[in-house]
Formats: sequence, structure tokens, C-alpha cells
Amino acid sequence: MSTTPNSDLLLQEPRIEQPLYTPIKRRSFFMYAGATAGATALVLAGCSKSDSSVGMVNVGSGDAGVLNYAYALEQLEAAFYTQLRNGNYYTGLSSTSAERQILDDLYYHEVIHRDFFKTAITAAGATPIKALTPNFANVDFNSRTSVLNTAKAFEDLGVAAYNGAGQYITSSTYLYIAGKIVSVEARHAAIIRDLTSDNSFVGNDIMTITSASNSGVATNNSPANSSLERSLSPSEVVATANNFLADGSKLDVSGLR
Repeated sequence: MSTTPNSDLLLQEPRIEQPLYTPIKRRSFFMYAGATAGATALVLAGCSKSDSSVGMVNVGSGDAGVLNYAYALEQLEAAFYTQLRNGNYYTGLSSTSAERQILDDLYYHEVIHRDFFKTAITAAGATPIKALTPNFANVDFNSRTSVLNTAKAFEDLGVAAYNGAGQYITSSTYLYIAGKIVSVEARHAAIIRDLTSDNSFVGNDIMTITSASNSGVATNNSPANSSLERSLSPSEVVATANNFLADGSKLDVSGLR
């Protein structure tokens, strides 16, 4: 997902970028994020109706719907990393271990992303969806394998979700911000994949890796090797995400087209 930022956004970039990457700047992030959202002259269509379908949470349509969709996924990831920190796998890690520090960083990032989207939606005059209730009954938070495999699934899903949702965003400001967030999510995915299996940070299961010619020599129209990171439509994403949400919190993304 990418966009060419305008001059105003380029001026905003130094204020937005650092907090996205640095958990200790969380308080500053909310200050800047609120200012950015509040200063954006947008009228977002399609405010969500969280009770429009029995047992489902409708994220809405238009830019507001996409932001609520992202907010829902960030809620799920933040809830996962929050619960992870109470399990025996995490608590058994040394406080100075690289693995624990990685999990701490991912926790802070996801909480920041979750709260940022809620603030941005509200500041833009739309209605955030309700707080969702996760269902992690099939995750063993005492098991490293269970935790990391679930984290891998969430992070890969999140990257594919942002990649697939970019086409539905009409505001260049929010497309720009989403592009920055997906770059962070991609780094999450890479480090989690490496924790599960060394040097597995990229592969044909998440990218379509192709070769322009059998010899590997570049042609006039294409490089010798090219790859495209896979994207998923909102309906494909929630088919997986809903497995981790309790009844009454499952997502309806039918308005995102």
C-alpha cells in the first residue's frame, strides 16, 4: 500500500513517524495523532452501525468503514498481546531477553495503533465501533509454539488486510497514515516469523515470488526476479479474524466494496 504524500503531510511526517516506532513516545503520539485527525478537513461517509446485523458488528462503509475495519483488527491484536503477557510462556522469559523485549514492543505498538484509530475516527466526526470481545480459547498462552504461531497468523493477516483495504480509502491523509502503519505491521510479521523459524521472514506463503526468465536474466520489461506481497479482501480477512472474536463481536464488512 503506498501513496504520494502532499506537502502538508510531508511537514507532518516527522511528528507522526517516530511515535509509531517508539513505544516510549506513546503520550506524544496521541497528541500528534489527535491534532492530525482534527486538522484534516474530511466528511467521512458511512458511519458504522454496530448492531445492524444480529450478532455481528458492522464496520460501515466509505473511509469511516475502512478506519473502523482497521480499528477492529488492531483491537484484536492488542487484546492478543495483552493476554499473552499473562501467560507462562511470556512470564517465564528473562526480563532482559531479546524475545521478551520483542513481545513488549509489539504489545505497545498494537495498543498505540488501536487507540490511534479510535481517536482518528472520533476526531473525523464518525462513530467508532464498540469494544470487541476476543475469543482466544484455542490459544495456549503457556506454550511458546501456540503463542508464536498465533502471533504469526495475526501479523501476516494484518499486513494482507492493510494491503487489501488501501483501495477503499479516498482520503490521501488516511491512506498515508495506513501506509506507515502497515510498514510497522510488516516488521512485526518478519520478526515473529523469524522467532518461529530462523530465516523464514519472507516466503511464497505471503509473497508471490516469480522469475522473469528461467535463466534469471532481466528483460526489457521486467527484472530478473520480482515479487508481490499478497493482499486479502475484507471478507477474506474476517473469515479468519472472526474465529478469534466472541459471538456479538464478529465483524460484518459487507459495506466495504
